[in-house]
Amino acid sequence: MDWGTDLWDQYDIIDKHTQSGLELVEKYVKFVKERTEIEQNYAKQLRNLTKKYNPKRGCKEEQECRFSNHQSFLDILNEMNDYAGQRELIAENMMMNICIEITKYLQELKMERKTHLSEAKKAQQSLESTYKQLDSSKKRFEREWREADKAAQYAEKTDQDINATKADVEKAKQQANMRTHIAEECKNDYAAQLQKYNKEQSQFYFSDMPLIFNKLQDMDERRVRKLAQGYVLFSDTERHVMPIIGKCLEGVTKAGTNVNERNDSIALIEQYKSGFERPGDLDFEDYSQGINRASSDSSLGTLGTPKGPLELLGKNRSKPFWLFSKKSKFGRDPLSYCLKEINKTVKPRISSFRTLGRMRLTPERIIVMPTVTEDFGHLPPEQRRKRLQQKLDDIGKELQKEVDQSEALEKMKDVYEKNPQMGDPASLSPQINQTAQNMERLRGELNKYESWLTEAGRRGDSMLRRDTLPEDALSYRSHSNNNGSTHEPYSPDGTHSEEGTPDPSQAIYAEFDDDFEEEEELVAPIGQCTAMYNFPGASEGTITMQEGEVLSVVEEDKGDGWTRVRRANGNEGYIPTSYVSISLSK
Repeated sequence: MDWGTDLWDQYDIIDKHTQSGLELVEKYVKFVKERTEIEQNYAKQLRNLTKKYNPKRGCKEEQECRFSNHQSFLDILNEMNDYAGQRELIAENMMMNICIEITKYLQELKMERKTHLSEAKKAQQSLESTYKQLDSSKKRFEREWREADKAAQYAEKTDQDINATKADVEKAKQQANMRTHIAEECKNDYAAQLQKYNKEQSQFYFSDMPLIFNKLQDMDERRVRKLAQGYVLFSDTERHVMPIIGKCLEGVTKAGTNVNERNDSIALIEQYKSGFERPGDLDFEDYSQGINRASSDSSLGTLGTPKGPLELLGKNRSKPFWLFSKKSKFGRDPLSYCLKEINKTVKPRISSFRTLGRMRLTPERIIVMPTVTEDFGHLPPEQRRKRLQQKLDDIGKELQKEVDQSEALEKMKDVYEKNPQMGDPASLSPQINQTAQNMERLRGELNKYESWLTEAGRRGDSMLRRDTLPEDALSYRSHSNNNGSTHEPYSPDGTHSEEGTPDPSQAIYAEFDDDFEEEEELVAPIGQCTAMYNFPGASEGTITMQEGEVLSVVEEDKGDGWTRVRRANGNEGYIPTSYVSISLSK
């Protein structure tokens, strides 16, 4: 069944149906566009929501992210931000694969439909033109036949008229014959036009229009098929991102399961534990025997010594320590409250010396405000120990970097001295001196902070942490510079040695001991290399190498251009990295 056969007389219906199909495509495209706008607005609102609840840098919420419940909330915000990105991806894919693609195809369908309808209109106009010619010839034949019939009747009437002359009769017969001849010509023309019209009409209804209708049918079926694909894409576009959206939701679930209330409680303790002792029993004050003011009433003690909350209260220290009372007001931060109380006492009495840390005088006592010091003495004991330990870790890492750089520079200087063509050793002296000064400074800071940590009551832990630092960063080796100066030795506990100059023999023996220990423990190879060129290995510490020889890589190039390798017989040495092709084991 096709339109050309079964709908040969339903041109208007086909015209309206195809137009309605194109309008449906336009309507669907508009629907998808509005859907993409909804997705984009939804994604934008989600992003704004996550941005609104994300903590700003340096704010209190960011500092609380060490707790698992706070961190999990941040993870949820990140997952929702990714979720918003997937909604944006849905909108983008729908716009590209459905709206733009179908709109382009719709324009092609409109042009094709217009072409087919134009062809049908031309065929219709041609048939109508032929019919007009047929009708014209038919009317002419009818008219001429009537005239011929009248002329024949007139000739017969004239012939029977006794009064008519012979000339009149002859003239009437000639006129009748002429009209009859013209009528015959019109009859033949009408017959020819009728035959032509019938042929064109048959061509129109049995060939031309069925072909056009079938083309329109094919076009409409392709439109329906394309629209069906658009319907499927509408769901597939969202289905393709569902796995990622599922992962986002799984991330939200994981964030909830990662919350550990016990760890949060421990983290809160570690963060805010002051280390102060709890208040003891109050002493009985016998006013009948007289009161002797303790020396501590007139002075708050030595500068730099950390004070407990009760000591910082001054004259109010004899009062009970109320955690939740509005009278004490320092349940959350005892130290801050103490400072506020001291300022309230001093400010009305003296207006000068406003700088924090300077002495403020009153008739009753000398008050020294605690200052933010380098040894963190202004912090409670527990917090002070943590900050000192953190500072030690940072200094240790920085010192290890300087040690690595110093070793690399010394190795490069040794190579330059043995191979002058590779570089000038004197050019490295400023860097070596600067590195030595940095190491000296960092060792001094390390020693200083360890002594403060020892004062804070964590000497045992400090030594353990010191043992975990890299050996090169903690042990001292004398590095001579161009000025002939050497680093000052340090004792194992990090303090300056009381002896002025180290024993050279001890340093040499220590270095030999280190070398023997390294030789006893052979490092496992990390890969292999193949020599591309010959290398004589004339300098100390290098090894001879022949082109094509395969060696084991023991130590990778650290940026100085040399790689440490080992032969099968156990001999080790350095070779230029650019002379070999290296293949490291994974």
